[in-house]
Amino acid sequence: MWLAELLRKYTIQGNTQAAATCESPPELLGRSVITLTTREFNCESPRITTEPQDVDVTLGNTVYFICRAEGNPKPKIIWLHNNNEIDMRDDGRLNLLQDGTLMIQDTKESDKGIYQCLAKNIVGEAKTPEVALRYFGIPSKPTFVIHPQNTEVLVGESVTLECGVSGQPPPRVVWMLSSGSPLPQNPRFNITSSGGLYIQNVTLSDEGKYSCKATNTEGSITATANIIVQDTPRFLIAPTDQTVTEGQNVDLPCSADGHPRPVISWTKEGGPLPNSWRYSVLSTGTLQMVQVSLHDQGHYECHAINAVGAQRFSASLKVTPRVMPVFLHPPQDTVAEVGQDIEIPCTAQGDPQPTITWAKDRIQITESGKFHISQEGTLSIRDLGLADQGQYECVARSSSGLTASAMLLTIIATNIRRSGDTFVATSIQEAISSVDFAINSTRTELFSKRPKTPNELLALFRYPRDSYTIETARAGEIFERTLQLIQDHVQQGLFVDMNGTGYRYNDLVSPHYLNMIANLSGCSAHRRTPNCSDICFHKKYRTHDGSCNNFQHPMWGASLTAFQRLLKPAYQNGFNLPRGFSLAEDSRDLPLPLPRLVSTALIGTETITPDDHFTHMLMQWGQFLDHDLDQTVAAISMARFSDGASCSQVCTNDPPCFSIMIPKNDPRVRRGRCMFFVRSSPVCGSGMTSLLLNSVYPREQINHLTSFIDASNVYGSTEQESLELRNLSNQNGFLKSGQVVPSSGKPLLPFATGPPTECMRDESESPVPCFLAGDHRANEQLGLTSMHTLWFREHNRVAAELQSLNPHWDGDTIYHEARKIVGALMQHITYSHWLPKILGEAGMKVMGDYKGYEPTTNAGILNVFATAAFRFGHTLIHPQLYRLNETFEPIRQGHIPLHKAFFSPFRIIQEGGIDPLLRGLFGVPGKMRVPSELLNMELTEKLFSMVHSVSLDLAAINIQRGRDHGIPPYNDFRVFCNLTSAQEFDDLRNEIKNLEIREKLRSLYGITKNIDLFPALMVEDLIPGTRVGPTLMCLLVTQFRRLRDGDRFWYENPGVFTSAQLTQIKQGSLARIICDNSDHIQQLQRDVFQVASYPQGMVDCSEIPQVDLRLWKDCCEDCNTRGQLRALSQQFRSKRTSNFSYPEENPSKATLGEPRVEESPLNPEDLRSLVKELEQIIFSLRKQVNGLEGQLRRHQRILANKYGQHQENGAKEKKR
Repeated sequence: MWLAELLRKYTIQGNTQAAATCESPPELLGRSVITLTTREFNCESPRITTEPQDVDVTLGNTVYFICRAEGNPKPKIIWLHNNNEIDMRDDGRLNLLQDGTLMIQDTKESDKGIYQCLAKNIVGEAKTPEVALRYFGIPSKPTFVIHPQNTEVLVGESVTLECGVSGQPPPRVVWMLSSGSPLPQNPRFNITSSGGLYIQNVTLSDEGKYSCKATNTEGSITATANIIVQDTPRFLIAPTDQTVTEGQNVDLPCSADGHPRPVISWTKEGGPLPNSWRYSVLSTGTLQMVQVSLHDQGHYECHAINAVGAQRFSASLKVTPRVMPVFLHPPQDTVAEVGQDIEIPCTAQGDPQPTITWAKDRIQITESGKFHISQEGTLSIRDLGLADQGQYECVARSSSGLTASAMLLTIIATNIRRSGDTFVATSIQEAISSVDFAINSTRTELFSKRPKTPNELLALFRYPRDSYTIETARAGEIFERTLQLIQDHVQQGLFVDMNGTGYRYNDLVSPHYLNMIANLSGCSAHRRTPNCSDICFHKKYRTHDGSCNNFQHPMWGASLTAFQRLLKPAYQNGFNLPRGFSLAEDSRDLPLPLPRLVSTALIGTETITPDDHFTHMLMQWGQFLDHDLDQTVAAISMARFSDGASCSQVCTNDPPCFSIMIPKNDPRVRRGRCMFFVRSSPVCGSGMTSLLLNSVYPREQINHLTSFIDASNVYGSTEQESLELRNLSNQNGFLKSGQVVPSSGKPLLPFATGPPTECMRDESESPVPCFLAGDHRANEQLGLTSMHTLWFREHNRVAAELQSLNPHWDGDTIYHEARKIVGALMQHITYSHWLPKILGEAGMKVMGDYKGYEPTTNAGILNVFATAAFRFGHTLIHPQLYRLNETFEPIRQGHIPLHKAFFSPFRIIQEGGIDPLLRGLFGVPGKMRVPSELLNMELTEKLFSMVHSVSLDLAAINIQRGRDHGIPPYNDFRVFCNLTSAQEFDDLRNEIKNLEIREKLRSLYGITKNIDLFPALMVEDLIPGTRVGPTLMCLLVTQFRRLRDGDRFWYENPGVFTSAQLTQIKQGSLARIICDNSDHIQQLQRDVFQVASYPQGMVDCSEIPQVDLRLWKDCCEDCNTRGQLRALSQQFRSKRTSNFSYPEENPSKATLGEPRVEESPLNPEDLRSLVKELEQIIFSLRKQVNGLEGQLRRHQRILANKYGQHQENGAKEKKR
């Protein structure tokens, strides 16, 4: 084509004349080249389409080398042997086939070598790659000539794993990873000509096992070798210079990486660290020094060492002498009058600058309408009353230590007439009328029909059932309402609207009229004074109401008494209004967020994380335990005292209403403006109702239950409740039973009697009334009902066995002994099996071992525990109750959502009983406490849900209840628990590491001092090995230590049980309780709180230890049973011994001792106890013998006198 173009060019220019014609192909013969077109030129260079392959052959065989090519003109195939063209004419064994294939017949030794195919035409030529014809002898499998060896290499260097093989035919070598996957597609990996693996620029990721595989037609072999990549140490975290104060703890972090992993060691000033417990190197490499002193100052070096090399990094530690807080202006004793406002200066200095806190009567003071502590430490007290008199303590606290200084505040009451005295008479009558009207309308509304709304259901659920509680709460409400009415009258006379927040209550009514109001309201009449004179009974058994546990303070821990305080309450006005109730316009405080908004933004969650360690029973035991410890007495009216309007309809804060307002754009609630909520009843004698010293005290709330772990949820918290639960038709000491489960013969709880209950809110769904138990919340949800059923059965089981062992005991004896055992089992399960999983090893260590009963410890329930801390259990609640059959598969009726399990006892009767529910509790992982997954939507969006009604929100209720009870903010409890006071939200980063959560708190609350306690406790990071954060840990340890140490009947307290009996109590477990009292459960894990799989992780009930009740058997005179060592004392007992009777039976012979069965052999303690009892018996016998001897002497004197007189008379007769 180029020639045609050139000729055309010459023709146009006319400079040269030339011509050319075509010779070939035939169809173009004679044509002038200049006339040809591009299309007519169809030439193509040769192109190889099929290449030859290497061939291995034995002598005398035929070999084929295939070579195919295309091109135009068709290329000619030429073969080369060892780079020389093969002449087929020279050797008849060689033939070129039509398709270009080279055929070699009858192969010889000379045929070996390199062959190459050449395709050629007039346009060009093409060659194939060289291929080999190899000769081999006898075929053989591959074998290794050079085995690959484990090889060490530094990062960045190159390495070769050799792999030499032999075999016939010669094997093909392939390298791969040990997993069988191919080598990475990376140019750093290459196979050498000898079959080795060559890796350039080695990285840590190249470390591992590699396989060399050699394959031929006879077989294959594989060998592996490790590449061990090593790297010199390098620091990830290097220590930095630090300056600390003497006495502080200090961490010098040091972390290094390398291969092998380097070992971290530390030196000081070039030498070893001092040999002291204060120095420790953590597993992370951090050097930790505890309580540093001045001689710890110096240069420290962190050494990172491995087999390849070593690195070091140094840091300086400077220790400054600590300066303990020193008071610049300590507080001074002060005298002031009622109604005044005072300031008590207290300033201190130190390094670091100390924080000032104040306490009164050893209870820390918190910010409220009553008290204010300035940044400098000055305490301001507003509206002084006689209740404010007493000792105050200013505490300056820093990391260097604390210093305290006390002062005495004396209040003088002036006998002047108060502004409200004029209105007392009319106000008390109006208060009685309005409170009684509201109570009666509420009772009519609740008990004359079935509940139709969640509001009515909640009110009915929490409403007090006994008349004493109602009358006690009524008295408190009347007293508070009276003072409110008096205040209203005074304000109207002054034409000033104080809105209840700025009024000075100590100026309102004079002490004389306060006494009058107390008497007329009923407060004075409802002050209990327990009778603890029956020492013989109270030494052995608890009262049902918890009184007389502490002989010095008989009402400590009793039911229907005020909750205890760790910190002074935080009320808006200092006395009774909740925080955020109403802020003055000039207030510098930010308003508190609506509880419902906090719930939806921070607490509610649709997702849950299963707990890898603990079952749902962990939650269920916590709830069951809580119902043994506390229940706040709710307001006894759902209507406003002012006009009788229902709290659920008016959405106001008029007492007792305290509605939870719905924020705008709520994700669920569209129709209502508020959720139903009423305030807890005030205890008569606190808040506006306190008469002590004729003063007004901050409002306190009532605990309806006994505070002790005493199984009050089984037996009730009053004498009246206990009698309603007991079966008094015989002397068995049993609790009342309900209908019997046909398949097991075991009874259910009895039904509650009386007006329609919360369990019959819908006849079509709930035709069964509520069950009757020691706590009326037993029907709240099915899992809880199952637990109540277990323990009621356990009492009757124990009572039956005690009756069999001691047929001479009466019903009261059997009942109280069984009750004592059941309460001890609950204590043991709680502190030995449940609490360690909540508090972990760290928390149990803080709580410490039991050292005996402390009569100075008040075991009463803390308000913060009942209202916030122990409600952490709500975060453990699973949104579904699982129901499992004998093989731990779902039952036919399936699992049940939590919102359908509320107040549904009919499901136990009609849908499989308690066994499926119990298996669902111990056979399914619980809900893990995750700060970003708190309360599931079943609790925040569907609580007590009913058709066409606004469901309640448990999280919002918890927050609102905390404000109702005057629970101080989170920051105050941080200070109480020795955490730092958080001034900014970033100060929370050590306890709440999640930045998103801290930002949510900032968005909701604005300032740290506003944060409610409950949500803050819930979002704290969990301490490793626990289910709680640091502040919650502090509060729970405080409460559970008090419950243990302040209980005279604590099961480990010497004298409560004999040592042999205590040993048996410690054999008890919740697994054993389930085995003995479920219907048919025979397989479960030893620890039902621990996650286990079925069937591998479970055992038969026969392998679960039992409590041997034979240790409670009395020994009788003619008993020869083995191990009964105290038969001697039985002869001094009547068949109905008063030593085991109820108080009314006057146990006059208790000094004869308590015959008990002992295990053999006896330990020294048992022997001492036996000797002591025998000494008492001998002493008693000696007294009786002495008495008999005295009587004998008197009879002898009488007889002697009579005999002498008779003789005298006889002598006279003889004389006659």
